[in-house]
Amino acid sequence: RCGCPSGWQETLGAAVTALREGGLVAVPTDTVYGIACLAQSSQAVRKIYSLKGRNGGKPLAICLGDVEHIYRYCHVTVPEELLQDLLPGPVTLVLQRSEGLNKDLNPFTSLVGVRIPNHAFIREVAQACSGPLALTSANISTQASTLTVSEFQDLWPQLSLVIDGGAIGDVQSPECRLGSTVVDLSVSGKYTIIRPGCALTPTVEILGKKYGLTSEPSCS
Repeated sequence: RCGCPSGWQETLGAAVTALREGGLVAVPTDTVYGIACLAQSSQAVRKIYSLKGRNGGKPLAICLGDVEHIYRYCHVTVPEELLQDLLPGPVTLVLQRSEGLNKDLNPFTSLVGVRIPNHAFIREVAQACSGPLALTSANISTQASTLTVSEFQDLWPQLSLVIDGGAIGDVQSPECRLGSTVVDLSVSGKYTIIRPGCALTPTVEILGKKYGLTSEPSCS
């Protein structure tokens, strides 16, 4: 862990190298610790599922560094201002995927969740990698999300790199472990909350009050 710019650049370089070599890297985000790999590498995506013991039918989100990159991998039916109002932030936007995304990533759905965390380090990593990151929480599936690196110690041996960004939020607070608010924006004019997460109220305010989208009940 290092607050100095030289340490930051060194850590950034190490993370990007590990990802480009097909590795899995644990990174702090604005919500919980995550595990990232290159979304366009089918082999790396398989490694994430294996590491987490994750059900193959559960999709992985992609993480990008900038809002404008969303248009490369998704079909967007909302105004760009709406994207800018929600991102970067603790929200996952579910959109129609485009042909630009690796077909082996979530092959069972035409949708994809997009994250741009409000966390400078992971966004710089995403910007430095040519293509999206696949991102999931740093924990075994069904177990609690993690707010410090020691909480997912059992996964360390299978990771290429663990970036320690300190504790994220209040370790004692269950609310801090909720993860991002997941909202489906794939149907024009509507939104569906798939997971309430940690930013439900401000997200709904922006979607409903500011942009006039109507809420659809979640079918999950």
